[in-house]
Amino acid sequence: MKKILSIFATSALLVACGSSKSSVNDLATANPISTSINLSAVTDDKAPVIINPGRFTEEVVTYRLPKVVQGTYSVSDFGKYVDDFKAFDYNGNEMTVVKENTNTWTIANAKELDKIEYMVNDTFDQEVSGGIGGDVPFSPAGTNIEPDNYVLNLHGFIGYFDSLKNAQYTLDVTAPANFERTSALETRNTTSSSDGTQITTSYFAPRYFDITDNPMMYGKLDVEEFMVGDIKIVLSVYSPNKVHSAASMKETVYKMMEAQKAYLGDVNSTPRYDIYLYLSDGTEKAPKGFGALEHHTSTVVVLGENSSKEQLAASMTDVVAHEFFHIVTPLSVHSEDVHYFDYNDPTFSKHLWMYEGVTEYFAQHFQIYEGLVDADTYYATMNQKIQVSKNMDDSMSFTTMSENVLEEPYATNYYNVYMKGALIGMCIDILMREESDGNRSMLSLMKELSAKYGKEKPFVDDNIIAEITEMTYPSVGEFLNTHVVGGTPIDYSKFFERVGLTFGEKRVPTSYIQSGSGFIFGANQEKGEIFFSEGVKNNSFWADQGVMPNDIIKTVNGEALTMQNAQAMLGAMYQWKEGDDIKVVLERDGEEVVVEAKLVPSFTTSRSIIEAENATDAQINTRKAWLKG
Repeated sequence: MKKILSIFATSALLVACGSSKSSVNDLATANPISTSINLSAVTDDKAPVIINPGRFTEEVVTYRLPKVVQGTYSVSDFGKYVDDFKAFDYNGNEMTVVKENTNTWTIANAKELDKIEYMVNDTFDQEVSGGIGGDVPFSPAGTNIEPDNYVLNLHGFIGYFDSLKNAQYTLDVTAPANFERTSALETRNTTSSSDGTQITTSYFAPRYFDITDNPMMYGKLDVEEFMVGDIKIVLSVYSPNKVHSAASMKETVYKMMEAQKAYLGDVNSTPRYDIYLYLSDGTEKAPKGFGALEHHTSTVVVLGENSSKEQLAASMTDVVAHEFFHIVTPLSVHSEDVHYFDYNDPTFSKHLWMYEGVTEYFAQHFQIYEGLVDADTYYATMNQKIQVSKNMDDSMSFTTMSENVLEEPYATNYYNVYMKGALIGMCIDILMREESDGNRSMLSLMKELSAKYGKEKPFVDDNIIAEITEMTYPSVGEFLNTHVVGGTPIDYSKFFERVGLTFGEKRVPTSYIQSGSGFIFGANQEKGEIFFSEGVKNNSFWADQGVMPNDIIKTVNGEALTMQNAQAMLGAMYQWKEGDDIKVVLERDGEEVVVEAKLVPSFTTSRSIIEAENATDAQINTRKAWLKG
């Protein structure tokens, strides 16, 4: 999963995986659990679901929808989107159902149970009132039920019986015949209604994990299929206002995936990869949590439709690359907590630094390694991660945070897995390059771990750091125990020194909402006001317009800026383009101040990573090995 931090709250922009553990199915017939979702019978934004488990041999059964899904590291409670839950016996009579909690229903006299029926609300609509995260699933893990588009993260529709997690599943999805439909699940057959207006597609899943691991998208989609080497890429795009298309994004995705394949080498063995992209238009019912959720052979992505082609290309490269690199970890290298994931009472591995951090490191490092960005751009990206990580709890043990990620104060520090977690990967990479004269790396280590374990063999959570130390060098083990298990902050200058880099002041481009110290806004919650912070003095565009710290922003291009619409409006300001005309009304000491200008590039002076003038040949050679192999 990759989340992007919102401006005023830890919502999701800019990101896991596992399989389920249960006893062998001996409590029902060996036939697959038959399930169906009818998108042609949606009522009040609710889709009907039918579950036929076969005949049970026990007296009481428990049916659940997930409380937590793999990769989100937060509570989703998909059971709360279920209405009108009913059970029927073989004579068609309604049976007594007891709702044990938000996600759990029990049914007595289970030997007589024929089927379960219920209606499912989508989660995208709930983001309006429920907020992002916590009470509402992160958008790429959520569901959408609208006339033109259906995001079918199946864990939001289909549940499991405690005794049948390893049972096979069949799934029939009925939808209007004019819908596009994409899914990596095995398709068994398709049938048309007698009048030709509906098509039912039948899918097969070997077990419940495969239901949760294979999202679908239905509706008025734009789909492109193409080969990148021996991988079939299926790109499905929903752009409600037709601003972007799969065809317009094909080149970006092709170039990115080609570079990723080259970077991974023989680690990659995925024959097909699906990318489901939902572009949010910012309207009331549109999803607000930008980012992506990975699966073994696919990812669901939510980004802004109002992005320019160039901005969307950059976001796709950044976000989708992260998800694809999850095929290394945790999809291939993972602990028992991931492998035997419990959807309603999960335990968490200590090693988010690896699953999310190293994955994010690869997502950035491959871009410089394969020539997609230059060195200065890469340095700026890693420097930004340093600055953001310093604003979080820099002395928190990463393993403790990871193991307790649903609890405070750890939950609010989760975002640091994409910042400091990636920097941990960078430091280990530099150490290994130096220790091996450039011959070994973070990636080569993950390849070795993949060969030792793989997707069907988990490692023991408490043993992996000792194993890594034995497989690499004492310096790597010392680093992990000091800065990952322990809470000692990392002195990045010592690692940059090993590759002939240092910190220095540098004038660099910035956006219209940032400066070298981060975002240039503050908020007065009591008054509902948003104002420019001290950081505005280090943003050349605003400074040239005479904007001052504490100036309250009243309107932007004629629209009032409030706490309620701040995320959307400031996000739109982030995407302003050079040459646009803007008008911003401010309040300063009770007086109105109007800024009218044509946008020009903005710059900031910040502490940057630069190449040291006195770097030794050994340091330069290690840098070359690190950045280019």
